[in-house]
Amino acid sequence: MATLKRQLFRIKPIPKGNDDESGLKRTIGLFPLTLIGIGGTIGTGIFFILSEAVPVAGPAVIVSFVIAAIVAGLSALCYAELAGSVPVSGSSYSYAYTTLGELPAMGVAGCLLLEYGVSTAAVAVGWSQYVNQLLGNLFGFELPHAISVSPEEGGVINLPAVVLVALCMALLIRGTSESVIVNTIMVLTKIVVLLFFAAIAFTGWNVDNFAEFAPFGFNGVMAGAGMIFFSYIGLDAIATAGEEAKNPKRNLPLAILFALVVVTTVYVLVALASLGAQPTEDFGGQKAGLSQIVENIVGASWPGTLVAAGAVISIFSVTLVVLYGQTRILFAMSRDGMAPKVFQKVNPRTMTPVANTVIVSVIVAVLAGVLPINFLAEMTSIGTLVAFIVVAVAVIVLRRREPDLERGFKVPLAIPVLAILGCLWIIKDLRPITILVFLIWTAVVLTWYCFSGRKHSVVGKRQAEAELAAEGAER
Repeated sequence: MATLKRQLFRIKPIPKGNDDESGLKRTIGLFPLTLIGIGGTIGTGIFFILSEAVPVAGPAVIVSFVIAAIVAGLSALCYAELAGSVPVSGSSYSYAYTTLGELPAMGVAGCLLLEYGVSTAAVAVGWSQYVNQLLGNLFGFELPHAISVSPEEGGVINLPAVVLVALCMALLIRGTSESVIVNTIMVLTKIVVLLFFAAIAFTGWNVDNFAEFAPFGFNGVMAGAGMIFFSYIGLDAIATAGEEAKNPKRNLPLAILFALVVVTTVYVLVALASLGAQPTEDFGGQKAGLSQIVENIVGASWPGTLVAAGAVISIFSVTLVVLYGQTRILFAMSRDGMAPKVFQKVNPRTMTPVANTVIVSVIVAVLAGVLPINFLAEMTSIGTLVAFIVVAVAVIVLRRREPDLERGFKVPLAIPVLAILGCLWIIKDLRPITILVFLIWTAVVLTWYCFSGRKHSVVGKRQAEAELAAEGAER
């Protein structure tokens, strides 16, 4: 029993220095790192989530955004400390492995696979709405219903979502540097478009839209926060670039903090402008909502066309970043023996994990093609929230175990405690079916670990070799 416990909670050593054994190349500086966080966060969430969250929370969805931002911010601060202390690929999976042990790390891996894989599919699904809006405005036609929505919504397959994933796959295979350049251009474009939207929307401001501010009470506000939290998942994408970041102990924490400030500011600004420009009852079921709002204000299609184009570019960058994060998490797991070896193979020419990227993209494309966005969004939120809880716990544990470890950034211990409480607070308001599916998925991942990962653990093999060597020396 003692041996089993030692196996389940064995800890991966914290890497020293910036030595690279992964085959990945350190090419990403502070500015592109920050844009990875912004690019992975601002996207489908703000372009789509209002049509889901406003009917639940009413104008008080502004408070929902603030609550989600506070909880995400507390968690981002915890990520910032760990990113500067453990600058490796794998995000919270790697942090859990170096602090809590192998079994908890696999539990977190399940959360991350859910968070990144499902969220990539979710943002791809949202893309098709704005593609149709853009096609309708520019050329006067839209894609047939059968190939632009999921089967549950009356279609056959969401073809634009599948195409988007394929395009991102091709770019990631080509190389990380190229992907970062494209992401930078797209992120700057989307910020300009969202500021343009807010400027137009504020001209249609009507204070009467806030007359019944919280029609569904505080429960509605919290339900909205649970949906909106999906919009903040990209912040931890920065941490997945730990082994491709320049000066990671300094740049990773700074990038996370800078991205948090920009994302929160843009979200609250756009949400406030939207609610001031349109009555609450008009949000429910609205497709390509931001485009519709500015078109109604101006009375012409050109503002909506610009916003739709911005959304198409924006959601492309989100899909690119989140797909990138998923492949790097599987890369780290594979290197540790927790996933098949195919996920750690790096192409010597492009310095990217090509087979990994193809496999992940195919699975994500299938999910995006057949599942509706509301289910995907909630599943993403719970995976993210649980991963955030583990990161906060890891900060506390690492402080106690490694008090003298070099840290590029350090938070007061009250921050991780508040982050844990905030995440639990939001989780309690998620639908029971969401929590049930999450628990089943986690059980599947842990079963994989018990029957495969535990036996192939690289850390376990090294520990066994060290014990054998020690026994030989004693003899």
